[in-house]
Amino acid sequence: MTALQLNTEIYRSLGIISEDESMLKKVAKYLSRVAGNMTNARAKTDDPTLMSKEAFYARIAEAEKSASRTFANVEELDKYIRSL
Repeated sequence: MTALQLNTEIYRSLGIISEDESMLKKVAKYLSRVAGNMTNARAKTDDPTLMSKEAFYARIAEAEKSASRTFANVEELDKYIRSL
């Protein structure tokens, strides 16, 4: 079935459903749920910044093991940043 045929079928069905308000409310609720699920699924697969909870905590643990610097005051921090 082509997109045009699907569109025609959907609009024909909506014309029939639109005569019954309670049925129309159910369809609207269902369509918003379907659209929300599609948005969530697309976000989960398309976003390269998403990671699992385990990977997130592994990165935190790795960062805690690496070398770090501490500064006694803002002036020391400013001096260090300017030296970069």
